[in-house]
Amino acid sequence: MPEPGDVILAQVQFTDSSEIKTRPALVLFEELGNVVIAGITSNIEMKGIQLTEADGLMKKSVIKLNYIFTISSQMAQRKLSRLNEKKRKQVYEELVKHLDRLQA
Repeated sequence: MPEPGDVILAQVQFTDSSEIKTRPALVLFEELGNVVIAGITSNIEMKGIQLTEADGLMKKSVIKLNYIFTISSQMAQRKLSRLNEKKRKQVYEELVKHLDRLQA
């Protein structure tokens, strides 16, 4: 079962079509057979948290915290790496900034 902070390969459906592709994603949490993930892209021009080869990916990438969705645990294919504590904390802090707007 994937754990928070794992970078996995997952089958994801794109928001603008019904097409499903295999893409890297960051596991935020898992519950009752569902996995909440944030998409990862190799388009380093996009806004998000930067990842490098040192983070266990094949090339520089970006965690897109504006691209969060839920998949079935069956769509999580395999673990690629795990973010270090510093990078996990950065993801947490960015998510909290976004969620703090709910209190406004």
